[in-house]
Amino acid sequence: MKTLPPLFVLLFFVTLPCFSQAKDSSPTKLEGYAVPQKNPRFTFPRDHGAHPDFRIEWWYITGHLFTLETPPRRFGFQATFFRQAAPLTLTPPAASAYFAHDQIYLAHMALLDVATGRFIHQERLNRAGWNASAATDTLDVMNGDWQLRLTDPVRETLALRGGIRAEARFDFAFSPEKSLVRFGEGGYSRKGSAATAASYYLTFSRLGVNGTLQLDAVSLPVQGFAWMDHEISSSQLDTNQVGWDWLSIHFRDGRELMLYRLRLRDGSSDPASTLTWVDNAGRTMHTPFRLEVLDTWKSPHTGAVYPHRLKLHTTDPASGRTTVLQIEPLAKDQELGGALGGVTYYEGACRVVDEQSNELGSAYLELTGYDQPVDALR
Repeated sequence: MKTLPPLFVLLFFVTLPCFSQAKDSSPTKLEGYAVPQKNPRFTFPRDHGAHPDFRIEWWYITGHLFTLETPPRRFGFQATFFRQAAPLTLTPPAASAYFAHDQIYLAHMALLDVATGRFIHQERLNRAGWNASAATDTLDVMNGDWQLRLTDPVRETLALRGGIRAEARFDFAFSPEKSLVRFGEGGYSRKGSAATAASYYLTFSRLGVNGTLQLDAVSLPVQGFAWMDHEISSSQLDTNQVGWDWLSIHFRDGRELMLYRLRLRDGSSDPASTLTWVDNAGRTMHTPFRLEVLDTWKSPHTGAVYPHRLKLHTTDPASGRTTVLQIEPLAKDQELGGALGGVTYYEGACRVVDEQSNELGSAYLELTGYDQPVDALR
């Protein structure tokens, strides 16, 4: 188990019990926090915002950017805002509006320059009232000068401002090209057999991106496409799970695909693992799948060994035929260290090809639990 850095211990020691294994197995409450229920009813823009009655929440954007020059430069980017609540059973020291103890906020930013393979990232950790917040009536989350907010509740456009130290700055606008997707059963997504292993899973599967990427003091107009997940839960994993493999694909024909494989301690897949297609009209369909590892990559930073190239076997619902897709990372080293949050994972921009090496689309591949089990989300 990794040792927490001194700054985390000093500022956030009162919230550490929230990362322990949950004791309450009630289907409606977990350590005093709400648990996702079937047949949810969402109200927007309120449900784009934070849900402090649940313990864990994140807003997660990954995407592919291209400069306007010919030929264009290509980049992959990630911007993630996490919220995690302290246990309601904890009696913290006296709090104030400027130094609260009930919520902590973690945020990650990452950028891949595809041409050079350069991968840079940054992590931030703050507490409520201490340079971080999340609105409950709309999407407006911030961590320092990083901010993701809803700019038009009718058109559901978004704006992101972020960066990576002095190396890069993001100033992006997002416009949905499809309506919001509710994964699972109307947004209720099972993650295991335990009654509490579930989330509300809301996604903009295809966002148009326009804006400016500033890299090493050079300002680059960019455009592209992105994927945004918003998940709300109090326990994402079951007790026998060590992590997950998650994949989002943007196909050139206008469709998308999302899968998550929940890995068990014996190396097999949890039955709650799923693959979902999103058609051009935003309708979803599930098909069986199998992932085959073609190659691995060992991180020089952590020693973790990750799947590097994957072959996905599934059925294309448009044709009803078996299809085989190869997932190829655009660079090997796309690992994010967990010095502050305690979770190291791989978040990689990829291309998707068929068996004849024809490029079919772009993807993002997330791999967790390869460095150590993801106990923080139980």
